Amino acid sequence: MGRGAGQLVKALHGVALVALVLMAARPVYAQEPIAVPSGLAVHWFETLRDSQGPNGLTLRFRFVAPDLAGPDYDPDLATADLQALCDGYVLARLPEMGPQPAEIVLDLADREVPFGEPNEDAVQFFEAFSVQHGACVWEFY
Repeated sequence: MGRGAGQLVKALHGVALVALVLMAARPVYAQEPIAVPSGLAVHWFETLRDSQGPNGLTLRFRFVAPDLAGPDYDPDLATADLQALCDGYVLARLPEMGPQPAEIVLDLADREVPFGEPNEDAVQFFEAFSVQHGACVWEFY
């Protein structure tokens, strides 16, 4: 390999490294948006399965919708959006065997916020549900 080719490989390696850093710096949602009544583009962020709530095993499903903080989103729609996420997304992902959750908590935020860390700039909505007769039932949170 000639001297010029080696420099080209080093340059390309640097470009690839920069591209990887930029990709890691912003969230990438591979799955299609999850349909909700408000029309927001909602994406699943994470599921926390190791939480123990006051009523027993709690599963936390966390979702991100960047437009949640936008002026076009009506906060009164958050309850309907969270109900739709529970019915249309969460129920299909509950374990069929083993301990069943006593409580399901959904978090809908305009950005990814590490669990348990406050972020005053984030817009977040939370709702709790139980599963009764195969349906999500709103619980006081």
